[in-house]
Amino acid sequence: MTLVAAGAPRKAFGPAQYAICMQGIIWREALRFIHQRGRFISALVRPLVWLFIFASGFRAVLGISIIPPYQTYVTYDVYITPGLMAMIQLFNGMQSSLSMVYDRETGNMRTLLVSPFPRWYLLTSKLLAGTAVGILQVYTYLAIAYLWGISPDSLWGYLTVFPALVLSGLMLGALGMVLSSLIRQLENFAGVMNFVIFPMFFASSALYPLWQVQEKSPWLATICWFNPFTYAVELIRFAFYEQVDYFSLVIVVGCMVVFLAGAILAYDPARGMLIRRGGAAE
Repeated sequence: MTLVAAGAPRKAFGPAQYAICMQGIIWREALRFIHQRGRFISALVRPLVWLFIFASGFRAVLGISIIPPYQTYVTYDVYITPGLMAMIQLFNGMQSSLSMVYDRETGNMRTLLVSPFPRWYLLTSKLLAGTAVGILQVYTYLAIAYLWGISPDSLWGYLTVFPALVLSGLMLGALGMVLSSLIRQLENFAGVMNFVIFPMFFASSALYPLWQVQEKSPWLATICWFNPFTYAVELIRFAFYEQVDYFSLVIVVGCMVVFLAGAILAYDPARGMLIRRGGAAE
């Protein structure tokens, strides 16, 4: 009886068990976010500094001509708002991955990854939880920006931008997961963040239109075109004004799939990067 039971195949989990697992991961991420109030404040301080100080200083000097999705001439602070929304998600995705490095150092990652649930499901649930936190931060920023006089053409823009925020958040969060799989120590990940976040942010259309970059520096424009963050910004920009940039949509979805697949492979102890770096159990 014991031998038969030991050799019997494990019973597959049902939808209810998968839902409980995802709920637990999301709840854990929510509790971490609630207890780390400094993380929420710092996520808002960065874009608000750009909006209130940097953009205000250039508001009277710089303006953006009529380019899609804008139907008229817009001021500089209006133009950079979608880029600042994407910046919030970029920082949140990296910070969420930073917590994975911390969990691996403290051993909590071991507890998560030895769960009988599929590893891809655990990582996807973690990604969804981090994306939800990022979206909450973005809408808080939009509420403050509204008081500053920055808003879409209609209230529908706040709804149509939601799918774009989900896709861009998933893409940037998956990228952070890939990076976290390559870093063994917490202090090293902070340096990698600086080498990833700032180049991605500045070499994109977040702060200036790409046609202006093309006129001044063609080689920099080429880098911007190959930067996936550029397409996350443009996807959010068009969605905020109730339009769809289909090319950016394809790029964001494609990069999200590639990054997530890379993260799943990286955290697979049998095939991923961790086994080659001596961290199979973590």
